[in-house]
Amino acid sequence: MTVGALTRRVAALMASLAFLATAASVQAACAVGAPGATVSVDAGGTGRPFLLRRPAITDAPAPLLILLHGSGGDGGKMLAASGLEATAERHGFLVAAPTAAIPAGKGFAWNIPGVPTVTGKIPDASDADDVAYLAALVDGLVAQGCVEPARVYVTGLSGGGRMASWLGCVASDRYGAIAPVVGLRAGNPRPDQPDEPDPASCRPDRPMPVIAFAGDKDTTNPTQGGGAGYWQYTMHAAEQRWAALNGCQAPPTTQWVAPNVYEERYSGCRDNADVVGRMTVGGGHTWLADNDALWAFVSRYRRDGR
Repeated sequence: MTVGALTRRVAALMASLAFLATAASVQAACAVGAPGATVSVDAGGTGRPFLLRRPAITDAPAPLLILLHGSGGDGGKMLAASGLEATAERHGFLVAAPTAAIPAGKGFAWNIPGVPTVTGKIPDASDADDVAYLAALVDGLVAQGCVEPARVYVTGLSGGGRMASWLGCVASDRYGAIAPVVGLRAGNPRPDQPDEPDPASCRPDRPMPVIAFAGDKDTTNPTQGGGAGYWQYTMHAAEQRWAALNGCQAPPTTQWVAPNVYEERYSGCRDNADVVGRMTVGGGHTWLADNDALWAFVSRYRRDGR
């Protein structure tokens, strides 16, 4: 081969590599919003908007944390109250803050089938399917090059925490981990024995990593159990049920992680899907999560194969 022919072949190869690199870059570019901005986005053609925060510096596609508001709230107020926009900037993940569709007071409530909302309404076929809605939200962001599908996580406050728990029960193949705040459940209360979770109402297909945050002075969703009909069993019972579902073998350990916060951890679980409960002594019914600890926990996990 002549020097000229070799030069032409090398040039052609370099051009091909440059084209592939450009194509990959175009495919990876997120087509929604702008870095460092919070924008309103339609959830996968559902007609239901949500707020999306893209950090200023991140690779695309990136991890996604879905933030679910409490009953009577909305996505915008929840995003502001949680402080997760700043956390996303530090760690380079996206935050989606959707709004539920069932009217509740001045805001909205999530549709957990068979479970009454705070207004006492039991959702029926006329109400939006929020499991499907959130799936469409995720799929739309994945299709637009924004989100890595194996790294999608859910957190939420109160009723949003209960919805996050429900997603862990019924959509374990889609979400990498859940992080309920003052709202951890492991299925509905048993009809005949409401101080225990009903095993039939929570049957995840895979182990679901869980980190939950609560306050021991919460009178809305008492960690000691009781409260409204959708609540009843204790937070400890919820932790134990998730540990059983995840096949955790090691005895639970308890340690203080801050002057007024202790952590109970179940480990030795299938797929390393730990179950962690963080209790704030004196804490009430509010966003009391340690956002950095929340992200450090959930971001360890992936849902491969989607």
